[in-house]
Amino acid sequence: MALRFEILGRFNRARAAQLTLPHFVCQTPLFMPVGTQGTIKGLSNNQLEDIGCQIILGNTYHLALRPTSELIDEMGGLHKFMNWPRALLTDSGGFQMVSLLHLADITEKGVTFQSPVDGKPMLLTPEESIQIQNRIGADIIMALDDVVRTTITGPRIEEAMYRTLRWIDRCIAAHKRPHEQNLFGIVQGGLDPVLRDICVRGLVDRNLPGYAIGGLAGGEDKDSFWRVVAQCTAALPEDKPRYVMGVGYPLDIVVCSALGADMYDCVYPTRTARFGTALVPEGVLKLKHKAMADDTRPIDSTCECMVCKNYTRAYIHCLVTKDAMGSQLLSYHNLFYMMKLSRNLHSSIIEGRFPEFVCKFLQKMFPEGDVPEWVCNAMEVAGIDISSPNS
Repeated sequence: MALRFEILGRFNRARAAQLTLPHFVCQTPLFMPVGTQGTIKGLSNNQLEDIGCQIILGNTYHLALRPTSELIDEMGGLHKFMNWPRALLTDSGGFQMVSLLHLADITEKGVTFQSPVDGKPMLLTPEESIQIQNRIGADIIMALDDVVRTTITGPRIEEAMYRTLRWIDRCIAAHKRPHEQNLFGIVQGGLDPVLRDICVRGLVDRNLPGYAIGGLAGGEDKDSFWRVVAQCTAALPEDKPRYVMGVGYPLDIVVCSALGADMYDCVYPTRTARFGTALVPEGVLKLKHKAMADDTRPIDSTCECMVCKNYTRAYIHCLVTKDAMGSQLLSYHNLFYMMKLSRNLHSSIIEGRFPEFVCKFLQKMFPEGDVPEWVCNAMEVAGIDISSPNS
């Protein structure tokens, strides 16, 4: 095992921890920006370090196509290749196949797909996914799982869950660098509590360095979403990191952290920036809106980031659709916002003021007090009273 996970503070189910990885000592809860091709669109590594980014996520599928894992390996691994001194996590490549290639076919052997390069059929097996990730060299690598959208029901969900458990053994056997890279297993089972429970127990029996909750953030209703997270976090080991895959809305991160999750990743903050949307404590600010054209205020007057200190809404409105600089500035602000949120979650748990933090966060986002019912239900389970202003 190539990680240490020390819990520094708690509030009921929520935890603030120090996660020591080969390349960086991280503070959780933490959000990981997605750098598909080994780069976060529009931002330099120096900027990412400046805003407090601790782990970048790389997509194995994209990296294996270009520049290829063999080349990355020859260059001394992805850290050296992209000149990133902090931690990296790579996904298994399976999700991209299912989401990008409608022609992907999953069998017991692996995922068969048409090569986007020459159209030839290709097979990604659990063994090959791990070999590729061993060459790339990230601090955390993900098992290849059988991915099914949560909105699907019936026997396919059960088949995928049992296959995910069979594949984890193939991943463990193929993993050649366990002292330098941490293999995380992924809990599947759709929205079925029985299947989720079987999957959690199977993975925990394998005593992995960390565990991810997969198959969410794919269109299921929020009530089902938080219940699956709550069930999995309650059943996973206390002393290992828990990673909810594909979650990037600030509200979802606050809720999942209250329920005991530690790590998150999503393209949302940077993708929404490219569409001209900024993340602010009140929710979102759409900078393409005509009202922004002569607004001399910063995006967020409470934000300390370089963008909010230097530029007006009017200026960014002017750039946002016409110039790459617009989406770069918004990406910077949005990731700054996510890193600040992560730090605030961490420090509020350690300082014993987590309920106050959650209440203030919800008050800003829902000033009328119309907190969605799913959030209220989740907070009740998390043991946080959001009815009184000072909890």
